[in-house]
Amino acid sequence: MRQTTTAPRNNKLKPSSNLIMNGSVRVRVIRTLLAIQNGQSLSSVLDPLLNSLHDGDKGFAHALLLTTLRQWYALSRLLDTLADNPIDEVEVRTTIQVGLVQLLYLEVADHAAIHETVEAAKEIEFAHATGLINAILRKVAKNPNKFRKKCNKNHSLPNWLAYQLKQDWSEQYNELTQGLRQSAPMFLRVNTAVTSVDDYQKELYGAEIDTDLVELTSGFNLPHSSDTATLSTQALRLHQSTAVSALPKFAEGAVSVQDMHAQLAAPIIHKALINKIGNDNDVTDLHILDACAAPGGKLAHWLELINSAEHSPLFHVKQSDAEAVSGISKIKLTAIDNEAPRIERIYDNLDRLNLKQENLEQAEKNVALDIVCADATRWQHGKNKKAATNEPVFDAILLDSPCTATGVIRRHPDISILRAEEDVEQTAVLQADILHNLWPQLKVGGYLLYVTCSILKQENALQMQDFISHHDDAVAVEFTEECNWGIAQTIGRQCLPIDGISGDGFYYALLHKAAE
Repeated sequence: MRQTTTAPRNNKLKPSSNLIMNGSVRVRVIRTLLAIQNGQSLSSVLDPLLNSLHDGDKGFAHALLLTTLRQWYALSRLLDTLADNPIDEVEVRTTIQVGLVQLLYLEVADHAAIHETVEAAKEIEFAHATGLINAILRKVAKNPNKFRKKCNKNHSLPNWLAYQLKQDWSEQYNELTQGLRQSAPMFLRVNTAVTSVDDYQKELYGAEIDTDLVELTSGFNLPHSSDTATLSTQALRLHQSTAVSALPKFAEGAVSVQDMHAQLAAPIIHKALINKIGNDNDVTDLHILDACAAPGGKLAHWLELINSAEHSPLFHVKQSDAEAVSGISKIKLTAIDNEAPRIERIYDNLDRLNLKQENLEQAEKNVALDIVCADATRWQHGKNKKAATNEPVFDAILLDSPCTATGVIRRHPDISILRAEEDVEQTAVLQADILHNLWPQLKVGGYLLYVTCSILKQENALQMQDFISHHDDAVAVEFTEECNWGIAQTIGRQCLPIDGISGDGFYYALLHKAAE
């Protein structure tokens, strides 16, 4: 999945590709926050920050940065009430907000928070504002409970986003906007081609890593049938996030870090694919597509399912159940993404999981993997750029669509700073262009699973409604009440990051291509 990107919008900051990492911990955090306001993503600046610090300082810097981002807009509104006159200098506002976080959320001793923050202002050459910074922080330090309560009262989102969430999710609005201010739990996807979920949970217990087993059930009605397809997805939720280096056999590919709701994608499209070939006894070769595949988490999951005898009858004849199929002789899986650096991340992930082409061949799996750097709005399989039409070649398509990523704000709190209202419309147009280009390449009887990590209806259910209205051969597959995840929409289901699972905000819609 590729998040849409935006250019810097703060005219008071000058674009710079060089993030200077020197000075105290607080100075480095302030400079990192300024870089984010200048348009750089958290993922691009977090490692440079942490790598510039001694091990003993990394935990504090990480907490200070992430907490400031999560509380950014609430702190900004609080700051406006604390100052006698408007504070226009971005560097000064940022420095004060870093000080407020220490006093209100991180329980740093008053004298240390105030003194070090004032000194940080001097280091970034804003000594003229030290008196103002000192006065505001001392005022808050006298009654932190009062100001913390004031800061926590309402949302910490840009007003345009809060308004849209109110329109889309009026019943869940308060819980949703408060939930987006919190951190998200860490989930693990166990590679069942290597080990079982139960066995890996026992290994984690032996490593003194406590987890909960989480199981989600999915069901959807089969087209032209009274039957229902059902499936179960299991994952492990850690009680406390930990470094991947501490996870047993992580480097050997036994497990991956992936949100619980993201783990629904591969099993759903895989189950739909099995249903398709079960209705067509003449099928011997399959061609499937993962569009917008980077960084490769869902692609790897799909390959794991194909490789696992427990979850995939594609290469394994299963006469004992109703989903038995005769076996497929060959599967070709094409994955596309339009950014070369992100393609490299796909290869890195597949390499760790032993899922590169040479690994598949050694495992005697007749799976051909083709990874292509291409624009999904124009790419056509097997066609040159001058081709006027595309042809139906795919049996199933997983479209992990570009989106505003509002459903993963807990993990990427910089999103609320980087996104603007106009991005939603631009993203919806991009999504529609991709859908219109890929749909003709899906065979009749095939399935397309549309996925976003957005919680905005314009990118999700409304996008699907518009698409189906323009394609008579597109039929929305209904998810059944057996689903114990998400909220039923006019089309598809919407996961919000406020349920008991505490997964991220994801949207799923499954489309079936009917004969015209």
